[in-house]
Amino acid sequence: VQLQACGGGLVQAGGSLRLSCAASGHTFNGYSMGWFRQAPGKEREFVATISWGGTMTHYADSVKDRFAIARDNAKNTVYLQMNSLKPEDTAVYYCAAKSYYTNAESSIGYDYWGQGTLVTVSS
Repeated sequence: VQLQACGGGLVQAGGSLRLSCAASGHTFNGYSMGWFRQAPGKEREFVATISWGGTMTHYADSVKDRFAIARDNAKNTVYLQMNSLKPEDTAVYYCAAKSYYTNAESSIGYDYWGQGTLVTVSS
């Protein structure tokens, strides 16, 4: 599975962005998906995850009620809608895929990773 993330950019605090992650090269079937982010000088951290059918989701406390993860399996694409953005949301955002779902916030277990897309939130 190849994952291609896009949709990052520069936005003012309080604004919104929608990230997309398209999968190719292998069936998307059965994979749960996650979004992670890495800010400059910090470790990669969990943002959100969604099950294969989209019925189960889990968010980091820092983004809960502001971000929403969704997927369109017909398009092999997962999305991250980010609202009420804050400067501390500035990071490179990565999508990832794994063959089972848990609400664990660890990056362990993800088999495939995208290349990342940069989100910059100005104050």
